[in-house]
Amino acid sequence: MRRSPRSMEGGKDGDGHMAKHNALTGELLLIQQIKRDSKLRRGSFDERGVTLGIGDDCAILRPPAGHDVLVTTDFTLEGRHFRRDWHGLESAGHRCLARGLSDLAAMGARPLAAFLSLALPVGTRDREVALFFKGLRSLGDRFAVPLAGGDTAQAPAGAILADIILLGTAPRGTALRRDGARPGDLLYVTGSLGGAAAELSEMQTAGTNRKPNRRRDRRHDPGGVATNPQRFPEPRLKVGEALRRRRLATAAIDVSDGLSTDLRHLCEASGVGAEVDLESLPLHPLTLRSGPAEAVKLALHGGEDYELLFVVRPQTRLPRQIAGVPLTRIGRFVRATGRTPQVIQVASDGVRTPLAAGGWEHFRTHG
Repeated sequence: MRRSPRSMEGGKDGDGHMAKHNALTGELLLIQQIKRDSKLRRGSFDERGVTLGIGDDCAILRPPAGHDVLVTTDFTLEGRHFRRDWHGLESAGHRCLARGLSDLAAMGARPLAAFLSLALPVGTRDREVALFFKGLRSLGDRFAVPLAGGDTAQAPAGAILADIILLGTAPRGTALRRDGARPGDLLYVTGSLGGAAAELSEMQTAGTNRKPNRRRDRRHDPGGVATNPQRFPEPRLKVGEALRRRRLATAAIDVSDGLSTDLRHLCEASGVGAEVDLESLPLHPLTLRSGPAEAVKLALHGGEDYELLFVVRPQTRLPRQIAGVPLTRIGRFVRATGRTPQVIQVASDGVRTPLAAGGWEHFRTHG
């Protein structure tokens, strides 16, 4: 990674070039505050595999012997992934980390370290940065994810730009992938669906007159229904790790772009088709405010639920829940043929129709 003159990763305590242009107290003080809050000092995280974090030219990681290292990266762009007048900056920080943690959960990985590159626009204030890191740090503390480095810079425009890299580990050759489904296998999902899209729809309806809701579901019940599934999604790390460790699942993907789109990714990787029972979908209570038909639409296409879609062999005995999170069977996998649609939706009356991929896809025009 190419660094700015002074970066979290570089350990050269900052030249304050951001302070010359905006309301921050200086990059040096920003980095020092991040370092203090992250509690990253030499030797602090030996048990987690981070032997040296913020404060040098590179972090030093020591993955467990016999483990693979899994790496994922995600952008969080103001105006695309969040709006500060709707979400608030605490939510933006939480979501920034949650997106990457959900990718690790889908592969059954245990988090090792996080690296954050953050570009802030002119006029950003200390308290705004503090809120962003409060959201990120709160989630990171719950899952023992150390912030081991990154970079800071001045954004070229008036929006916050964040790029987070998450590293995780899994015993060699055991990570859950997308290519493990076979005809006859069963399709399951964790938690509930459609809540994030339903909350976002309410935020859009309320418009910019709505003040950011900084309240969150502080119960942290991993299986409970989140009060703010759009603002504070819950990555299913414990479930993913259990599915891998107990060999309950053979493939998985997280629901980030919408079930209809993410299921298609899983089918394409495995070379199979799928049938989804609409009546079995676990609907988030927020979806029910829009009526039954719209609730199903939100569950199928809404996205950003960060639940796990996973594959189970028919002979596998699956518990009803893991770590307090309900597991719901919503369909099955079938042989793929050129004569039938890849994914079929089955209504309560047995009527079968194609299920088009209606979730999010970058670089495609969305209505």
